[in-house]
Amino acid sequence: MQTDRRSADPRSERFERLLGSAVVAVWDRLPQDVQQDLFEEAVLAGHTSERDEALREKLAVFLHDHHARTADA
Repeated sequence: MQTDRRSADPRSERFERLLGSAVVAVWDRLPQDVQQDLFEEAVLAGHTSERDEALREKLAVFLHDHHARTADA
């Protein structure tokens, strides 16, 4: 589910932040396959260069630190 990350609508960035916050808040209640899809989309969205390979690990650590039940990423 790849979408254009840039939108002409200035509200888009705010809505993306709100949705992102909501996902983090309910992460441990999401099915494992949904967690994996969201995780991979986040890694793709944040990946801008070869140096970003650490992003996958940092994101996994963030999720594990914030939720007791987190799927293996």
